[in-house]
Amino acid sequence: MTLALDGIRVIDVSQVAAVPMAARHLADFGADVIHIEHPVTGDSFRVIQAGMSQVTGIQSDINYVWENYNRNKKGVTLDLSQERGQEILYRLVERADVFLTNMRPFELERYKLEYDTLSRLNPGLIYGALNGYGKKGADKDAPAYDHTAYWARSGISHRVTSLTLPLPPGTPPPAFLPAFGDNVAALALAYGVMTALFQREKTGAGQEVAVSLFHTAVYQLSFDLAGTLVTGQDCGRMTSRDDVRSPLTTQYQTRDGRWILLIGLRPERYWAGFCQVIEREDLEHDTRFATVEAMTENSAALLHILEEVFRSKTLDEWRPRLSAAGFPWSPVQSFPEVINDPQARANDFFISYDHPAYGRMEGVANPVKLSKCPETVRMPAPEFGQHTEEVLLELGYTWEDIEQFKQQGVIA
Repeated sequence: MTLALDGIRVIDVSQVAAVPMAARHLADFGADVIHIEHPVTGDSFRVIQAGMSQVTGIQSDINYVWENYNRNKKGVTLDLSQERGQEILYRLVERADVFLTNMRPFELERYKLEYDTLSRLNPGLIYGALNGYGKKGADKDAPAYDHTAYWARSGISHRVTSLTLPLPPGTPPPAFLPAFGDNVAALALAYGVMTALFQREKTGAGQEVAVSLFHTAVYQLSFDLAGTLVTGQDCGRMTSRDDVRSPLTTQYQTRDGRWILLIGLRPERYWAGFCQVIEREDLEHDTRFATVEAMTENSAALLHILEEVFRSKTLDEWRPRLSAAGFPWSPVQSFPEVINDPQARANDFFISYDHPAYGRMEGVANPVKLSKCPETVRMPAPEFGQHTEEVLLELGYTWEDIEQFKQQGVIA
């Protein structure tokens, strides 16, 4: 099978989520990715799953977090605080196409891994750096996770809160979703790297690709923030259920306690057929709802009518009716429903592979589908330091060198 990125070598000096996922995107399509970990502490994603039960609620002896973010990679341990460790990394960089990191600017300077340093070793290097708040400004070295830089500071938490009904005073904003922003930033970084690689094909020159969690989140909110930029105004806030301005674009509960989301953004297109589907043909010619303007003016009345209508049937009863009518809608699904969704299965949203410890298992597939060179899973996420000796031997080091590195703590 043809691999789109066969022959591209990536050095992944990162941990946790965003950059490891970006590197995994490249690895899925054939890049040779070497994931660097500290020989003592390693990548915290090897152990973080055990401490996240209060967030994910999913317990398993399989380290699915580590597998999801690091499959298709080789694992090498290296202490970059030591000069010998830096020398080894430099030798890797000289032979690499891409260098990825989520170290903060002061850390890159401390370990002599800035773009200017590495590009002198390899002028064709694509250098992808992701941090919390960007390369410049007072907070360029501030510690950040997607919970802080992406979810809270960007306004996402504020926007989500504005869409919920008022809560008692002192109630905190909605909790963050693990790696929610990391995964989006990973796509941005992978996209930037691929653009730079394409440019290198034409010019032969490498360049730096900079991405931040904060900026990625602001980009994600561009639908709303574009309005704030031209008006200076904040987003509105629901004070009651009656604040829903378009009853054909909201959620309704069914008789069995499930929720249905309707997205009828063009009411005039769907209104007649919708009235037939819900068996309320009388509403079609009701003067209160005869036009979009009238429907908006009388939205609270229509909202309460539709709430009663949808409570009259179960989700399974509504499903064929709404689908047959071609109305844009979706059930609000649980995770088990998502992984068994026939549409997800038909489009290969999940990928299965054989794991040496866990046996046959599934992971979430790459969202990008290439017809002639699709993603593959060629190896599971690496064991700690699994490929260190192999990679060092490829670089020309001897077994005596390797033993010395171990004694000095340069590698594990």
